[in-house]
Amino acid sequence: MFAMLHEKADEVLRTQFPGNTIAIQWTVPKESSFGDASLSLPLQLASLLKKKPREIAQVFVDALKTFPGVEKVEIAGAGYVNVWLTTEALLQELGESESAQSPTKLNKNEKPVIVDYSQPNIAKPLGVHHILSTVLGQALCNLHRHAGIPVVGWNYMGDWGTQFGKLAVAWEKWGDKKKSIETYTLDELLELYVRFHAEAEADAALDDAGRAAFRKLEQGDKELRAFWKGVVTVTKASLGDIYERLHVKFDTDIGESFYEDKMVPILDEGKKKGVFTEGKEGALIVEFPEESKLPPYLVQKGDGATLYATRDLAQIRYRIDTYQPQSILYVVDVAQQLYFQQLFATAQKLGWELPEIEHVVFGRMRFAESKMSTRKGTVLKLEHVLDEAVERAEAVIHEHRETIQTDDAAALAEMMGVGALVYGILSQNRKMDIVFDWDKMLSFDGNSAPYLQYTYARARSVLRKAGKETSTPSFPKAIAALTQSERVLIRMLLQFPGVLEDARESRMPHLLATYLFGLCQDFNAFYNVDPILLAEGSTKELRIALTAFSSNVLKTGAEILTLRVPEKM
Repeated sequence: MFAMLHEKADEVLRTQFPGNTIAIQWTVPKESSFGDASLSLPLQLASLLKKKPREIAQVFVDALKTFPGVEKVEIAGAGYVNVWLTTEALLQELGESESAQSPTKLNKNEKPVIVDYSQPNIAKPLGVHHILSTVLGQALCNLHRHAGIPVVGWNYMGDWGTQFGKLAVAWEKWGDKKKSIETYTLDELLELYVRFHAEAEADAALDDAGRAAFRKLEQGDKELRAFWKGVVTVTKASLGDIYERLHVKFDTDIGESFYEDKMVPILDEGKKKGVFTEGKEGALIVEFPEESKLPPYLVQKGDGATLYATRDLAQIRYRIDTYQPQSILYVVDVAQQLYFQQLFATAQKLGWELPEIEHVVFGRMRFAESKMSTRKGTVLKLEHVLDEAVERAEAVIHEHRETIQTDDAAALAEMMGVGALVYGILSQNRKMDIVFDWDKMLSFDGNSAPYLQYTYARARSVLRKAGKETSTPSFPKAIAALTQSERVLIRMLLQFPGVLEDARESRMPHLLATYLFGLCQDFNAFYNVDPILLAEGSTKELRIALTAFSSNVLKTGAEILTLRVPEKM
């Protein structure tokens, strides 16, 4: 129906206002008193044509008021056109929007989107700050995949650099030689690394030894290569457990080390093109125009050593040559904004044919509480935060034990706790600093994962009692009229496809979270006002269908945000 309204408005634009190519956008007003669909086009046309917007709006009203499926059309405010649809048209539109609940078939002919996210360092546990890039990146992957767009989810691991030389020295000096490096835990590796830095404060020669060890690693020393591979194996196994808890899955985890033999061609190309020039002490740098206000970009040290920047340039070249992507999204925090500006500008100076390259920036995490965890240590480990989230969820379940229904309290606590942490991040605008507040995140009333999970479980309970647990929504062919809460719920459900598109295109998962919160509110209002199982005939059929439709949208949206929803709660 909205597509037909769009076509009719386009016809009016072409015939009554020829030569104007303004994009037509129908929106669903937040308040039902402003109709089911609203058009602001007359306001845009008025500024171009120097006419009164309400006069232009009247042209659209006259064309739309007799259109099939339209119940009423009015001009509102300065010149908005508000349209009310008939009950039959709304239900028809709702049925046509049902496809958004399932992933679109993958378009294999479309170029992929590469999403670069998580990016942990090998030999170190994930800190709590890693969850930001990890869940934001996964949500973006899920949004694109749901739309049928090919995605390469890429965990670009920091598995190369001087830190491995330092760790090798620490292992040689203080490690337990009775056990192989593959049998070490990630915590034990971290202890060695921390000890190295503590000892290096009193013995500067240790840093030199670390750099020398990494040079030997770069040169192919067999023992050091075996040590390095063992460290990588230990780290990936440990991180895999956490990623599984977060419902995060990558397509590749090719890290920095992969580009070891791919940097020399980039350096040669840059020197040949005059993009890389000699700086202090023989280093290679990139200089940018003064108006760009970008400082010089170091791509090779004076001693010939490469840097993260060198590997990132080789990485871009490899990704373009191998995947021919339509876009590359780097999900990295705001502290790296200047770095990415320099990186992208350097790639442009090299004259490469680039896809869309975007730094999907996010803010820092700060905590509403002075202490987030009772566990001590300089690193607030993500694993410990997840455990604490589950412990707190267990306490909430115990507190509400008289009202919560579950066959598996431990599984529900995991679902609630991890979900609360993830949703608490994804429900906030990523460009702002993210405030972490346990009480809000585990609330059953506010914008939280438990509220979403509880609403879904409530809908599923209704469907079980109605014997419609496994059936798809089936709307009645005719209904006399809609109640206010039914109409509000339908209007909210109709917005789901558009919200998915907006969240994907703007790289803003919080738009989807905000929508799901609103849907929960509207469904619960409907549930509390309109009897579902006690209704009769076509009214009962409609309300069960709306319940099923709502539960499906909630589940689809939650899983895109990496959450899971319980059948009982």
